[in-house]
Amino acid sequence: MCNAALFVAPVRITPVGLRPPSVILTSLQIECVHSLWGSVYPPYYNSVPYADLSDFFYVWLKRTLGNLFPELFATPLTPKHEEITEMAGWDPIRYGYKNKQFFEEQLSLSFKEMYRILKPGGIAVIVYAHKSTAGWETVINALLDCGLVVTASWPVNTEMQSRLRAKESAALASSIYIVARKAERKETGFYTEVKEELKTYMNQKLDLLWSEKIGGADFFIAAIGAGIEVFGKYKQILDYSGKVIRADVMLEDIRKIATDYAVHQILHNGFAGEINERTRYYVLYRWEYGLASVPFDEARKLATSVGIDLAQEWNRKGFIRKEKEFVYLAGPEDRKVEEVEGSPELIDVLHHVLLLWEKSKQTEILERLRSSGFGKSEAFYRVAQAIAQSLPNSSKEKKLLEGFLNGKEKILSELQNSRNVQGELPL
Repeated sequence: MCNAALFVAPVRITPVGLRPPSVILTSLQIECVHSLWGSVYPPYYNSVPYADLSDFFYVWLKRTLGNLFPELFATPLTPKHEEITEMAGWDPIRYGYKNKQFFEEQLSLSFKEMYRILKPGGIAVIVYAHKSTAGWETVINALLDCGLVVTASWPVNTEMQSRLRAKESAALASSIYIVARKAERKETGFYTEVKEELKTYMNQKLDLLWSEKIGGADFFIAAIGAGIEVFGKYKQILDYSGKVIRADVMLEDIRKIATDYAVHQILHNGFAGEINERTRYYVLYRWEYGLASVPFDEARKLATSVGIDLAQEWNRKGFIRKEKEFVYLAGPEDRKVEEVEGSPELIDVLHHVLLLWEKSKQTEILERLRSSGFGKSEAFYRVAQAIAQSLPNSSKEKKLLEGFLNGKEKILSELQNSRNVQGELPL
């Protein structure tokens, strides 16, 4: 589930759209209220129209509890006008005003109210689990504007992997718990200096996340949480021209740091520099999203972090494919031999080899590996292993990769023998 939920105890909250007197709710009571109305500050960006879906339950609750709590069931259906969501794309007729700006402004007001009622040094815990960068931008900008200082952030495994929502999707397994305090912030930070501070701090935090076996999309989301800790210490961040740096710039910096770190770790260090941008993209995409299709903007931002302009990839007849507003990666089973047989790129050579392996063309495999120069490249086999580890057991690509890798020693031996026969130096 991609959502945002917030727990502050005690905190004064009024259920969205209703007008009863404000009440003090514990986190448990907030969950109970949410089950009735479908939306309590803060909400769920643009993932699911929760207030609309809650009508299904509301009409039955009204029949059974309406006489006991008439003030809570005064309307025919759940109130929706003030629900803080970004639903303009979902229903532009009813919710045309609920755009990104609406979401960010209303969420900022909620955070400012939290800041107001907290005592000095008081703690607020924000639980967030939206994988889209747009969703994160709104939350981060709202946090930076409200005055709260982010002091820690941690991913917590909160979602069942067996749920339907997680099937064939890039759904997150974790939520990010962001701990913030009502504390003094530094007045101004300069972007160049803050960026260096961000890089140093994130490398330390990413080491810890990696050691805790946080992987895939969760790793990048947790990296964002770590980045907020640095940026949130300042009331504003300026570049040397005086321009205010907002969350969109920060997120690009975080992605570049996190993707570079991830590639080094996935390939067990030392080999990241031996693969080009497209192979990097393939490895990271498979590691982060697996076989899922993702919105174009998410795929584009991951591509930007490794130096690829995704919009220029459509005419290459490569592995990057687009269907409407979604992007997915074609595995070897989805590609034709003529697409890969002349390419010198590692990922294309790997796909070609897998297609040959499926047809048991051992001689052609050896020739392709020899002519491409990847037969003796440890990076080639590390990439194959990393991709295989990122895919589900049911994936055909994973089965092809594992079958090929099981014969690695035999392939290396045959390459060695063929070169010795030809009088060449041993590998």
